[in-house]
Amino acid sequence: MNEAMSKLEFSKIRAELEHHAVTYLGQRHIQQLAPLTQPKAIRHRLGETEEARRLLEARASVPLPSLEGIELVLDLLGTGYVLTERDLGHIAQFLRSCRQLIKYMAAKGELAPTISSYAASMQELDQLLNEIETSIHGGRIVDHASKELAKIRKKIQVTEERIKRKLDQLLNRHQSILMEHVISKRAGRYVLPVKKEYRKQIKGTLLDESASGQTVFIEPQELLSLQMELSLLQSEEAKEETKILSELTGLTERYEQELRINVDTVGMYDFILARGKYALAIGGRNVSLNQEGYIHLIGAVHPLLGAAMILLDFRIGRGYRTLIITGPNTGGKTSALKTIGLITLMVQSGLLVPVQEGSECAIFEEVAVDIGDGQSLEHALSTFSAHIRNIKDILLTAGTSTLVLLDEMASGTDPGEGVGLSIAILEELHRRQATVVVTTHFTEIKNFAARSPGFENARMEFDTETLEPLYRLRIGEAGHSYAFVIAARLGIPEAIIARSREISQLGRNVDLSLDHEPDRISERGSDQDAQDASLGETVISSQPAVPDSEETAPPSFRQEPAVTEAEHAANEAATRPKFRLGDRVYIPYLKRSGTVYDLPDGRGNVGVMIQNDKVRINHKRLKPFIGAEELYPEEYDLDIVFESKENRKKRNLMKRKHVEGLTIETKPESP
Repeated sequence: MNEAMSKLEFSKIRAELEHHAVTYLGQRHIQQLAPLTQPKAIRHRLGETEEARRLLEARASVPLPSLEGIELVLDLLGTGYVLTERDLGHIAQFLRSCRQLIKYMAAKGELAPTISSYAASMQELDQLLNEIETSIHGGRIVDHASKELAKIRKKIQVTEERIKRKLDQLLNRHQSILMEHVISKRAGRYVLPVKKEYRKQIKGTLLDESASGQTVFIEPQELLSLQMELSLLQSEEAKEETKILSELTGLTERYEQELRINVDTVGMYDFILARGKYALAIGGRNVSLNQEGYIHLIGAVHPLLGAAMILLDFRIGRGYRTLIITGPNTGGKTSALKTIGLITLMVQSGLLVPVQEGSECAIFEEVAVDIGDGQSLEHALSTFSAHIRNIKDILLTAGTSTLVLLDEMASGTDPGEGVGLSIAILEELHRRQATVVVTTHFTEIKNFAARSPGFENARMEFDTETLEPLYRLRIGEAGHSYAFVIAARLGIPEAIIARSREISQLGRNVDLSLDHEPDRISERGSDQDAQDASLGETVISSQPAVPDSEETAPPSFRQEPAVTEAEHAANEAATRPKFRLGDRVYIPYLKRSGTVYDLPDGRGNVGVMIQNDKVRINHKRLKPFIGAEELYPEEYDLDIVFESKENRKKRNLMKRKHVEGLTIETKPESP
């Protein structure tokens, strides 16, 4: 699952967990945290985390021992290294804290039965603690650590007092030649600070001089024998202290195994408590588990997004094992995909997850992910190539216990071929009974899911008024990209939007070619006309119209009764196409399309806007193309299409008040 953990940013979850750990071992456990696949082990770890959360929710302050300095001590044991006073001080503090933790957990058996039992493996090691506390205090070996040490230190004290009395005499005697009336030490020996020019007046050894050279530090000859005696005593003291430390080191090594068990247990407690703290931080809860590929998330959020994400309700595995999620860009499809994957990894790692009560997760042997464009500059891979490489790897292992998450299927290549390949891949994954969640923009994949057993559609909701994604997943419905709505709201000219809708509509009905699609419509109509005529029906030809003076009546295959002029006018009006404002129409003789801006007049001439030009064309020369209801939302203001931005501003201003000299200019209609 390493690839999935990387793409789903599981390392960030580890980093968040590490903030809650206080020991090096707890942090080490977190760094090694990975999803488990054995149901019993997962349930056990989730139970630990749940108990830790309960302890912390009860506002209990767990007396977790510090492991400061302990790692180094354990590494040095058995190497011949003699522990220092500081090392032994760390061990003493650790053992005192272990004693507190053992007593604390003994009282929490009811609230946290599983994790409280772990303290039973710890030992207080009273003998070791007592020996250390008897010999060391405040980071120093005490006088009574041994009889010999006490005797040596007594002699040292007497000798130092004799030296100080002698120094006081010398200070008083040589006060006039001293730089200051103070006793100094150089190289551990007592000296007098003598002015440089008087250095020959005191017999002794020059040990140092000041930075300026004005003062020299001389060890008086009268102190030489006393200081030699003091040095010998200090050497004996150090030897005795080393002996005491060696004995304490040996005693510590005899308890090495017990110490390591205590340390490991503390590290495990730190790991468990960090999971509990993290659960509280993200509102994590326990979930039910199954091995049937059934996932039901209620009110889930992405752990790294938290309150910034709308609650996600999601289910898969009963009735369908493949879910196709559609919707607009930035609508939350990828976030939903990552939330599902990351929550699965977290649960199998023993972490409580931000969901509401009643949620259930499946245990998977493998989680396979293809999210992001996956481009690699180093290998010069295209987006599509990267997707295919990922999917090839997924197909090598996908089976009944695999969760597959695929983002933007069919992207990065020719849509026709990409869609076909995507559907074939989905069929194969379905055949293998993998649990699959896919995001896509392609209608063909949505349609495939709608008609295929074991597949289901879902969409991310989107507010077309505010252009804001709602981030709510609605299962059982296919979504839209809302590309035209978003583009229009963001200022793309309406003519381009209308043309886009026209091309999109053509793409649904014909083999689309930007240069020839109107001709194909016309040609298809002509073929149909000829076919209808051969059956003896009188139809209106869909061949390009010609000017009125050149129009000829279509061939008739049976005699029609004569009609009056009034009846003819009534018949024409009844059969005339019903155009509405905003309809897109096609003008065959111009090979252009336009938008109806004015309804037919008495003669049947319709106002059509072709790009920015307004013309009137007889309804006979127009072909209905796309209805206004397919192009614009209900109650859409069509002035946005037909009026310039400047004129719309003027018209709105005129509605509010009279402005002297304000006029609206419109281009005259073309004949």
